[in-house]
Amino acid sequence: MSNYHIKHLEEYFQVYRKSVNNPEEFWEEIAEEHFIWRKKWDSILEWDFSKPEVKWFEGAQLNITENCLDRHLTTRADKTAILFEPNNPEEPSEHITYRQLHERVCRFANVLHDKGIKKGDRVCVYLPMIPELAISILACARIGAIHSVVFAGFSSTALSTRINDCDAKMVITSDGGYRGAKTIDLKTIVDEALEDCPGVKDVLVAKRIHSEVDMKSGRDHWLQPLLEEAYSDYTAEIMNAEDPLFILYTSGSTGKPKGMLHTTAGYMVYSAYTFKNVFQYKENDVYWCTADIGWITGHSYIVYGPLANGATTVMFEGVPSYPDYGRFWNIVQKHKVTQFYTAPTAIRALAKQGTELVDKYDLSSLKVLGTVGEPINEEAWHWYNDNVGKKKSPIVDTWWQTETGGIMITPIPFSTPTKPTYATLPFIGIQPTLMDEKGNEIKGNKVDGRLCIKFPWPSMARTIWGNHQRYKDTYFSAFENMYFTGDGALRDEVGYYRITGRVDDVIIVSGHNIGTAPIEDAINEHPAVAESAIVGFPHDVKGSALYGYVTLKDMSEDRNHDNLRKEINQVITEHIGPIAKLDKIQFTDGLPKTRSGKIMRRILRKIACKEADQLGDISTLLNPEVVQNIMDEAL
Repeated sequence: MSNYHIKHLEEYFQVYRKSVNNPEEFWEEIAEEHFIWRKKWDSILEWDFSKPEVKWFEGAQLNITENCLDRHLTTRADKTAILFEPNNPEEPSEHITYRQLHERVCRFANVLHDKGIKKGDRVCVYLPMIPELAISILACARIGAIHSVVFAGFSSTALSTRINDCDAKMVITSDGGYRGAKTIDLKTIVDEALEDCPGVKDVLVAKRIHSEVDMKSGRDHWLQPLLEEAYSDYTAEIMNAEDPLFILYTSGSTGKPKGMLHTTAGYMVYSAYTFKNVFQYKENDVYWCTADIGWITGHSYIVYGPLANGATTVMFEGVPSYPDYGRFWNIVQKHKVTQFYTAPTAIRALAKQGTELVDKYDLSSLKVLGTVGEPINEEAWHWYNDNVGKKKSPIVDTWWQTETGGIMITPIPFSTPTKPTYATLPFIGIQPTLMDEKGNEIKGNKVDGRLCIKFPWPSMARTIWGNHQRYKDTYFSAFENMYFTGDGALRDEVGYYRITGRVDDVIIVSGHNIGTAPIEDAINEHPAVAESAIVGFPHDVKGSALYGYVTLKDMSEDRNHDNLRKEINQVITEHIGPIAKLDKIQFTDGLPKTRSGKIMRRILRKIACKEADQLGDISTLLNPEVVQNIMDEAL
């Protein structure tokens, strides 16, 4: 059926119309023709956003791992499923075939079962980007346990909070991990976290860095010997469509992290369908998403989406800068990568190094480039398009969230004409709209407002673990009968969407609503600027004024750049208008970022507002040390 693989713009519009006019019929066809089910559904969709409650494929029974593994054994048993590229380029890559992956997942499932893990139990996974990370979550899914992956760069406090919130019975970790030239002692972090986690009965420890670690008798077990003894087959647990698959924590802008709960059938269908179309995956392609499986991007577009399509998915342990900034391009050349999906932060960091290291490698295998995590600014978009894609590989600038489970607004490569900084059109089945502050829908084009979704899609999170009221308050209370994304967006003259940043990043200056993303885009056009972040701070006359934190490409020069400040404000005036000029511009060595590369504007806002005593826990940041430097030099 052509609906499963869209190949041109006319077909996109045709399929899109069908998906919004007859959503139930549309998703039923996709589900029926492209997945295996133990039992078919009684109803396709039941929903009520006022509760909120959403159920897809109610009554159906399945196991997601049968769709990701077992069904490929007849046709793709010897095809590489996971291509593991280690941190150290001297260490050989590992090709894990579908047959081998199936066996390793089954062995792991038996180990979990033997340790008393059963359907519905929560298992916390705190592993570096090694094959055991993908295998352990698939093993949880095979036995019906709910996995909760915590990024293996988070502190012991962040880890214990998440373990306790979902009441995990087991933690899966390793002796440590490699990250560039550094090794990270993960086991000690787990030991510290577990001092406050009475519910954890067992810890499984994979060997990666072969360091000496303390093993607590009765609780800690080396993983390898258990896997070797385990039986190599495991009959998958039959799950109901709406049974929980995983919990993934996303930072709340205030308060404790939110454990987003994703269920089985809808998530499987949507992650697989988006993967196939957004990356235009073909049978012998080699697809690489550089994210960590600790984030939703890794769940949907390293593990579940690619494997449900029988794809070869690259799993990279290292960082873009090790042993040098040519590492990404070296891997693309080595494995003839066809689709490459990364974050704007990484692109900007690589662009800062010039093009010498890009030009050194053969990138001719690339067909599709993708970005994820935040809107990509125009300068980075052009650098990526010109130097990596050589103007022949379309860039899919994908907008979505942990909460949405899958890509929501995106170009379809070779179909949707791309436009720098625009995520372009809604994906099949997605019904976005823009709302004003008063709750009215904004019709027409050349408008901007708050981005909402009017109709449920299969992979949306069903609740916040243990706190449905918070889920309702956060996503369904701002606008009646709508999912509120928390983002602002504008719609251009042809209906393309551009995400303008979090609505809490919309600053009202002298009565004008000013989104920070377009200002940052303008600043980043300045040849001396590497990156920037804008926040508001109180102003006697304007109500709020704008404070810019700017990282320069070369920070070694003297910092009293009064001329540069004038030039930056001139660029803003030309791009947006004098209303958006910055009252304060602080030059910084770096910006505080989450591990997935998002700039933590909340922290910058507190510093600008002279509320640095209210920063909260910054230990989970990628670079907590920059916060002190920024505070020391605050204007």
